[in-house]
Amino acid sequence: FVLWDFRALKTLSMKGLLSSVLVFLAACSSASAYYVGRGIADMTGPASEVNMMGYALPSQIAGGLHMRQFARAFVFADGVEDDSSRIAYVSCDIGMGSDLLNQWVVEKLSTEIGPNIYTYDNLCISGTHTHSGLAGYLQYVLFQATSFGWFDQTFQAYVDGVVAAVVAAHNDLQAGSLSIAQAELEGSNINRSPTSYLLNPDADDYDADTDLNMLLLRMDNSAGEPMGALNWFAVHGTSLNNTNRLISSDNRGVAGYLLEQQYNGVTETVAHGKGDFVAAFASTNLGDVSPNTDGAKCIDTGLPCDALTSTCNGRNELCIAFGPGENGDMFQSAEIIGTKQYNHAAGLMEATSSLPDGPISYVHRFADMSNQTVTLDDGTTATTCPSAMGYAFAAGTTDGPGAFNFHQATNETTPFWNFISDILSTPTPEQIACQAPKPILLNVGAIARPYQWDADVVPVQLFRIGTLFIAVVPAEFTTMAGRRLRNMIASRVVSSGIIDEADADQVNVVIGGLANSYADYVTTYEEYQAQRYEAASTIFGPHTHQAYVALFESLVDEMAGLIPKPNAPSPPDLYNKQLQAIPNEVKYDSLPTGSAFGQIVKDVNNSMPYTAGANATADTIVSATFQGANPRADLKQGSTFLTVERYDATTDAWIVVANDADFATKFIFTRPLKRAPHESNVEIQWVPPAYTTPGTHRLHYYGDATSKMSGTSSPFEGISSTFEVVAPSN
Repeated sequence: FVLWDFRALKTLSMKGLLSSVLVFLAACSSASAYYVGRGIADMTGPASEVNMMGYALPSQIAGGLHMRQFARAFVFADGVEDDSSRIAYVSCDIGMGSDLLNQWVVEKLSTEIGPNIYTYDNLCISGTHTHSGLAGYLQYVLFQATSFGWFDQTFQAYVDGVVAAVVAAHNDLQAGSLSIAQAELEGSNINRSPTSYLLNPDADDYDADTDLNMLLLRMDNSAGEPMGALNWFAVHGTSLNNTNRLISSDNRGVAGYLLEQQYNGVTETVAHGKGDFVAAFASTNLGDVSPNTDGAKCIDTGLPCDALTSTCNGRNELCIAFGPGENGDMFQSAEIIGTKQYNHAAGLMEATSSLPDGPISYVHRFADMSNQTVTLDDGTTATTCPSAMGYAFAAGTTDGPGAFNFHQATNETTPFWNFISDILSTPTPEQIACQAPKPILLNVGAIARPYQWDADVVPVQLFRIGTLFIAVVPAEFTTMAGRRLRNMIASRVVSSGIIDEADADQVNVVIGGLANSYADYVTTYEEYQAQRYEAASTIFGPHTHQAYVALFESLVDEMAGLIPKPNAPSPPDLYNKQLQAIPNEVKYDSLPTGSAFGQIVKDVNNSMPYTAGANATADTIVSATFQGANPRADLKQGSTFLTVERYDATTDAWIVVANDADFATKFIFTRPLKRAPHESNVEIQWVPPAYTTPGTHRLHYYGDATSKMSGTSSPFEGISSTFEVVAPSN
């Protein structure tokens, strides 16, 4: 990795940089006074046998680990007392929020910290939207169809990780200061539905069809030392495509890894996830935003896909977006996009201006999104609809196309798929009219077997930290849907009296996406008419966005004290109804005759030295394969399945220089023989980074084997032969 240097500041707009520097210099003598706490905790789920969340592909089963999943929590308060006004913002390396996850976390925090300190009202749990996390933790059937039901081991791992992060942030609460910076980052995202975006009449009001702005909130302690950073930038967690089988935090995880490494040091100094500085790259309105900046092309011809339908000769499966990694290298793509975000954030860290002092406040409510009445621009009223998925939902996106040759921009049904979908539920004429022009493929709002298929009651939330407002939404807002919501809030916090008109130019609004639950996508009304993937997945119909805008208008008014909090239903608790096909426990592990767990199957190639900082190729990847065991026996949260170690002759000891949380390592779990389904191999890979100290190294595997006789697991280890790492030739 290339650490950030001052040249990264060239990506900042000159106007924004100059104004930030001037305010920063003026603020040096009068930093804003807040109480801040930060915490990070490992929340990695099972690294084998579990379906991955995001691409809805049944065959995408976890088979190892690229980077650990972390929960990063920040508490902002106006005091350290339990009754102080406070909010907790948690950014998690998972696909999206879950209402059941929030419920369990709130209950556990009540036990561990005390009642009514962190509640539904002031706690936000947002997913980074990595598509290389795990499925089985969302309580609705639609999101379990490809994961073969619920998976409690994943859910409990996520609950434990979030709770640990919030507890750490709570215990860390201290007097500090907050500062803010923002600037545009180019070359890191593209709009994957540009034809839909252009349907917006206000499209010409903006220079780009994606949000390029990154907003960063910096935290310092009372001594002026950096504690952490929380930033928002619009990009999907889909650098790693649907062929990936390794758990990973994708491009945002790379960015967080690098910024934390800059302030905490490399793994040899402090293991990743154990350092004091915490950096979260949180999700925002990323609904139509892709990191695959080379764009979508036909994989059979190399030509551009059809712009409207994202097909190649009528087939959507052939239209796939790649890049910017060479030759479609998805891990290199994640590294490039993540490094761009890191470099930009590192520059913003040095260009922040003090966040003006102001109250910390919050409002929250649940809303039945299937039955909201909205007032349209012409004064008439309309309603949202019971949830339904359109045909283009099954088409997928250019980041990960679907199957059965569905394609985007579909506005008509077909007799065959009508017959198939009617087996589950036949939409009424009223539902068809309400969702129009969406052709309904899955009438999910009317299906209750074996339990509810999708959310209808969802949370909405508004946080205030001085002049910074965070609109927390449970869905993937498109670029324009997010812009319109932000603009409305920025105007209304002034007109409602929350912010003085003289301070209106200091207001910043960000969207905290995919938080507290998951209710699919939100497009604008105009984008909905095109019925590409995002519109087909806007489950509450064409007026969904207007309904969310109206809810946030009401939240602003409630925060201003103009209206009381209305009564609202709560989401269901379906935990006791969940169906689980895969047992939480490992049945047993077995071995080939004459073998032992941890035994080397294929040793490292030590016939030549490895050069630090070389690009990953077959010759530069250090690799060893061991006789392994199912990693679900022990998730090793807060620990590791592997270490890379360097021999120190001075102390005659092996020093850990990398573990399975590092981007440069991979832990790969496989079943080599179909006739022996309980035998497994584990391959450990490492590409020595440029900062690697030359010397003698080895790979170290830590596993746990489950006995067929007792059902208990026992730890074991495997160690490779040694190999040499040398410094780069230049």
